[in-house]
Amino acid sequence: MAYPDELLGEDESVVVHHHPHWKMLVFPILVFLVVVGGGTYLAALAEATSWRVIVWSALGVVGGFLIIWFTLAPLFRWRTTHYVVTTQRFMVREGVFTRSGVDIPMARINSVRFRHGIVDRILGSGTLIVESAADEPLEFDDIPGVEQVHSLLYREIDGATDWTESRREGER
Repeated sequence: MAYPDELLGEDESVVVHHHPHWKMLVFPILVFLVVVGGGTYLAALAEATSWRVIVWSALGVVGGFLIIWFTLAPLFRWRTTHYVVTTQRFMVREGVFTRSGVDIPMARINSVRFRHGIVDRILGSGTLIVESAADEPLEFDDIPGVEQVHSLLYREIDGATDWTESRREGER
């Protein structure tokens, strides 16, 4: 899904747009499978009892709650989290009901680092660490292709620095 053009400034274009890595959905999918499998097993055990309707209702309520809380909520969180690098800024947007975001202009970014362990290296993800002029370093976990995003962001920062310097020279 492309990032909405109406949220971009003039002469700004998207360089890269990612959602968090799919590995953050492994636990929610496992929870879903365990809840459905366990609920089906318990419902089959309750079949022979006279109070099976009550057990089935309770299983449905508990199973529904577990699926909503541990499967659907993380899925929506994953789907509504965006990491966007444009020609002018680095943006992070996240949230389902309450949206929050961070925008860092390229000219304000001092350094970009990445970190990934062995599992992250195998899966092709990692943590991106962005240091801006005024803030503590911001860490963004589960970035897919973190090394490529790091390189692109660094290239865009270098381009923004060149653009800012040429603009300042033009004002003199």
